[in-house]
This record gives sequence, C-alpha cells and structure tokens, in this order.
Amino acid sequence: MVLPGGGRAVGPERAGEVPHVLYVRFHPAPGEDVYQGLLTLLGEVTPVVEALPPDAALADVRGALRYFGRDAAGLAEIVRVRTLARYGVDCTVGVAANPLLARMAAHEAQEARGAQGAQESGAVRTVPGDPDAVAAFLARKPPIALPGVGPATARTLSAYGLDSAARIAAAPLSTLQRILGAATARRVHAWARGIDPAPVTPNAPARAMGAEHRFRRDELDPARRRRALLTLADGLGVRLRTSGQVAAAISLTVRYADRSTTTRTRTLTEPTAHTPALTAAAYALHDALGLQRARVRSVALRVEGLTDAGLASHQLTFDPADEKSRRLEAAADRARARFGVSAVRPAGFLDVA
Repeated sequence: MVLPGGGRAVGPERAGEVPHVLYVRFHPAPGEDVYQGLLTLLGEVTPVVEALPPDAALADVRGALRYFGRDAAGLAEIVRVRTLARYGVDCTVGVAANPLLARMAAHEAQEARGAQGAQESGAVRTVPGDPDAVAAFLARKPPIALPGVGPATARTLSAYGLDSAARIAAAPLSTLQRILGAATARRVHAWARGIDPAPVTPNAPARAMGAEHRFRRDELDPARRRRALLTLADGLGVRLRTSGQVAAAISLTVRYADRSTTTRTRTLTEPTAHTPALTAAAYALHDALGLQRARVRSVALRVEGLTDAGLASHQLTFDPADEKSRRLEAAADRARARFGVSAVRPAGFLDVA
C-alpha cells in the first residue's frame, strides 16, 4: 500500500515489510562537533541519514543490507560498536519498518537499559515487519507513547476509554474524528496501527536544536535546577539569534537518578529567539512537573519548529521593560560576537558539569 507522499504503510494493510529504518539515540548527548562526526559515521553505512539534533538520527539502511550481508539489526550493532570505538559514545537503536516504530522501539530499548543497569542486551530493539508483530508491539502502549501525541490529546483519548494503541486502532475513524477533529484523528488512527508515511529525508534542514546540563551529583535543589534551565535557555537563545532562526515550541526533558525520564513540551505564544521568553517557558514546564524532592541527574531543553527569523512576526507591546530587555539582548549579542560567548552571561549562570 502506497500512501500520499510515497511512504509505505506498515500495519494490517501490508504484510511483512523487512525492517530497514534505524532510529539512533546517542548518550550521553554529544557536543556539536562530535554529533557531526557521528552523522558522518552513519553515512558510512547508508547515505540516507536524517539528522535529529542534538542527540539522535534516522537512517534508512534498505540499500545497505545486501552490501553488508546483514539485516538491519546487525547493522545497528555495527553502528553501536563504531560509535563506541571512535567517539566513546554509546547509543540506543530502534529497528523497524518506518520511523514511527523505530523511534518507539528505541525508547523501549532505552527503558530496558535503565532497568538492566545499562547492560548490552537492552541496546537494540527490533520490531519485526509482519502485521501481527507490529500489533503486538503496539497493543498495550498508552496514547502518550505514540510520537506526535501530546499530553492533552492523550488525556482526551483516555477520557473516552481509548487508553491504549490497540483500542485507538480498533475505534471507528468517525468516532475519533468527533473527538479530535478530522486531521488529527486520521494521523492518530494511523499511528496506532503502526503506519507512518514519513520517509527518512537525508540532509534535511535542522528543525530543532537542544542542550543538556548534567549535574555533578543527583540534584535535589529546585533553585539549582532553575539555574541550569536559565543557562540552557540563554545558550539556545544565542544560537537561535546567531543562526537567524526562531523557535515555535520548547521541550524540557528531566532525567532522574533511576534513569527514567519525563519530557514535556509547550508551544510558545509566538515564534521567538528571545532568551527571557525561552527561560519563562522552561521555568513553567519545570514548575508544572511538581518534582518536590526528586533526585534529578540532568535537565535538557530543546527548541523545535525552527523557522527563519525574517519570516516571523512579533506582537508589539507598550511595555517599556520588554523593549529594554530586547535592546540589552542585542547589545549583549554584539559583545559576544566581538569578545566571545562567555563575555556576557546571566547572573545565575551555571558552569557546565
């Protein structure tokens, strides 16, 4: 079955597509130079590599299977060995017939690594291509586990008893359309059946950028976590403005001492690269988690939906404080450009751990 855009469906309509998509998640998150090297390493296996900065990538290895004489899972092991040998960076790899399933498989592999104390057996997870295996893999997954389904949509589905991918897949499309609207319902219904028409797009322009702060020890103090978020938001704001881009959304990922993670995303009021706006959104995401005495190992921010700053609009205000902060930000950027990025920093800046 061929879907609009050239993608191929994996699910009840299609029998037995061979897994050929790798979703590779590097950890710990590499720096920009190392990340580019890791992308080059993936390019040695297949030219069809899509960067998902700051710490992941998609690779379509369909054309490399015969050349290497291995299946996709075998190529995933080769990638793992090479990243460790050359860069000292480990990775978790999901292997499946499309990017949606590969991403979900990688997440499951990461959870397995945490449960097993990062043993090797949890590093690669493969979802077979036959429809029964796909259905079994998805059956008990909650709606929030489907990439693209946010907390609000997941709560709406669960309120109607659609609290698993199997129940969503079994629900009539017309019912989902009444709950979610036509366009969203079609996407979620397809995802719940393991169908993803999106191809792996080589050399795709960056749609996101991110940064992570790892604490020297498990952090219990919310004030230090907020200082880390300020540091990350400031750095991302500088990178956005330097590259002439603005972000439409921001995501916060909190990693705990037991290796579990929580990720929350917020759409910004308007696309922006303004550091105070990014910082305020990051603080709001952090405060909404209500972490209390949680032992936090690291926090990461990711700005998404990047577009050209020249195409973005800014809602003018009569607030002199907003105008002043933007003038100060522009002056600080000029100082950084002349004297280096460390020339101007927020008062609460944290050094990299």
